[in-house]
Amino acid sequence: MKTMIETNIHALYRAISVIESDREAQLFFEDLCTPSELDSMADRWAAVQALKSGKAYRKIHEDTGVSVTTVGRVSRCISYGNGGYDLIFERIQRNEK
Repeated sequence: MKTMIETNIHALYRAISVIESDREAQLFFEDLCTPSELDSMADRWAAVQALKSGKAYRKIHEDTGVSVTTVGRVSRCISYGNGGYDLIFERIQRNEK
């Protein structure tokens, strides 16, 4: 049996999966998250994009202001995580072509 937390997390994933546009994502995430939470997620995504383009940790920090620690965490997720960053990054790359 799922715990309440697992049920809530699944419901959140489901809500995110029905977002149909950048504008809808903006509206949803601005309601869901604090500005600080959004900034943190945006920093991680900026690190993903920079790492995927081959930039070094320090260069990413200099270019984006994202801490080297955060860049390192994102890099570990890319290398040893569940593949979510890769999945979405590659999908975006395909859609932009």
